[in-house]
Amino acid sequence: MAVLKNDFMPSDIEPILKKNGIDGCISVQAEQSEAETEFLLSLANQHSFIKGVVGWVDLASDNIEDRLAYYSQFSKIKGFRHILQDEKDRAFMLTPAFKNGISKLKKFDFSYDILIHEDQLKYTLDFVQAFPDQRFVIDHIAKPQIKNQKIVDWKSQLAAIAKHENVCCKVSGMVTEADWTEWVISDFKPYLDVVFESFGTKRVMYGSDWPVCLLAANYEQMKEVADNYIQQLSENEQRLFYADNAINFYQLQ
Repeated sequence: MAVLKNDFMPSDIEPILKKNGIDGCISVQAEQSEAETEFLLSLANQHSFIKGVVGWVDLASDNIEDRLAYYSQFSKIKGFRHILQDEKDRAFMLTPAFKNGISKLKKFDFSYDILIHEDQLKYTLDFVQAFPDQRFVIDHIAKPQIKNQKIVDWKSQLAAIAKHENVCCKVSGMVTEADWTEWVISDFKPYLDVVFESFGTKRVMYGSDWPVCLLAANYEQMKEVADNYIQQLSENEQRLFYADNAINFYQLQ
């Protein structure tokens, strides 16, 4: 994990984005503090290529509506995320206090990023069913066990969730679920087939998971995985994947 023990700043990612033909990005929280949310917002305000921020706020707090009202004044805050994948209670998303927080997001037109491991998919179905009008996106295709080539349970559970049209899916993070040093592009095809068959081309979006992807791949390698797969799609569908779906989901200017 030593590769991640560095500061990663806009000056590090901007030239990489330009080199790869990416006009802008969304910055997503990695620490569960409002201090980081404020920090990411300050970076977005200083750098126009950061089109939006997915921050953190304590969704289970008693004063959640007040905090959301506060953040609603900032146009670049598009939504929020909680690191559900690290919760000891694997069904934390179904606790009454957390669900209460989620129920307040729509009032302020905020999205929610679902960060989970595969074992939490069974709770995620109940979770999204409870909020049919809330915009959700599943991060990192819900982290299937690519290294161990396990797919059956993940496939059926993800497909069930995808039937809810308010849920999108990010094609991101996959390299860190594969063998970090031995993965090949073909490892990901069965999983991408499931994602695209389940969600269709209008509810999938590209995510680099930079800098976490550096554990197993550089930015170009991560993007190559996506490029290789979507070459079978039409030009319009490729634009949806790399741009328009994210623009629409995060309501970017």
